[in-house]
Amino acid sequence: MVTEILDRLLGIKRLIVKENQRVVALYKGKFRGILSPGEHRLRADRGRLEIEWHDLARPEFVSQYDKVLFRAHGDVVARHLTEFRAGADEVLVISRDQRLHAVLKQSERAVYWTDAGAWTAERFAIGEDLAVPATLGKRLLSLVQLGAVHGFAVSEGQVGLLFVDGAYVRLLEAGTHLFWAVAQKPTVKLVDLRRQSLDVAGQEILTRDRVTLRVNLAAEYQVVDAVKAATTVKDYADALYRAVQFAFRKSLGAKTLDEILADKVTAEAEAVERVRTDMAAIGLSVGEIAVKDVVLPGEMRDILNKVVAAEKEAEANVIRRREETNATRSLLNTARVMAENPVMLRLKELEALSEIAGKVERLTVHNGTAGLMNDLVRLRDE
Repeated sequence: MVTEILDRLLGIKRLIVKENQRVVALYKGKFRGILSPGEHRLRADRGRLEIEWHDLARPEFVSQYDKVLFRAHGDVVARHLTEFRAGADEVLVISRDQRLHAVLKQSERAVYWTDAGAWTAERFAIGEDLAVPATLGKRLLSLVQLGAVHGFAVSEGQVGLLFVDGAYVRLLEAGTHLFWAVAQKPTVKLVDLRRQSLDVAGQEILTRDRVTLRVNLAAEYQVVDAVKAATTVKDYADALYRAVQFAFRKSLGAKTLDEILADKVTAEAEAVERVRTDMAAIGLSVGEIAVKDVVLPGEMRDILNKVVAAEKEAEANVIRRREETNATRSLLNTARVMAENPVMLRLKELEALSEIAGKVERLTVHNGTAGLMNDLVRLRDE
């Protein structure tokens, strides 16, 4: 109690610093020191003592006097603080007690309380492609969680094109790729190398015989040069779409409606070759191009249906007349044979008589059956 009264009279302030605390003390604006755990008595008359309390649970040293202390009191500060600074073309990976703690990008600086842990740092040069070295191993996941890297996944059947600040750098194979999240911005454009199909739908065309119709086209293609396809044009699929559209609007417009309907599956060879040549220049291999559907206007569809119905009716009439002619010719041949052979005529009559007798209960034969048989004998003798 007496000590406290004396301290108050003499302008002394008593501070108790715990194990997990540190204090930066200044008197009259001048640095007095960094206080370690324990009891400290500092002159504090007229409120001229300034103190900063720091908790080691937050190991980074953040103070308005940071740079001044390092510049003017480097020896004292070095006993309590550890300073890290990344170079202009490198990344600094900082670990605390062998666990990844932070990443410093180009020219960044950080200061930590030395007593807050065992601090180590690894320096990694930033290459042209910004790739994170695989030697970081299990710590890569921690880097992702810290937001220190950008991750990109390339699936099977694809390749990735790496761009840094918009400039192409290199190809990426299937797998996961990590890049440093620094001032330069990495981006990856995915290109599918598998064979694909492109639909060019709803193309309105005026045929040579002045019929307006709508056609749907389909083109098969495959990217064979991913770099050329991704860098020569903005969108290679859109370039193919327009090439097919323009080429076939011209070629189909030179045909009549009947010609288009008769050869709907196979497209114009000249147009196909034109599209293939144009697309080869941007890294695409174009396969078959076919007309999938031909859509006619309503009135034209009705007319075409009537034409088809009339054609079918005409074909049916031809078949019917042919059958009638064949039947007439058969009857004529039968009559000729009967006229030349009376016995056969009588036998035919007997056959007819037999069929009739099977359907009636009573049958009367004029001249009697004996007369009928005599006539047959007489005919045979003649």
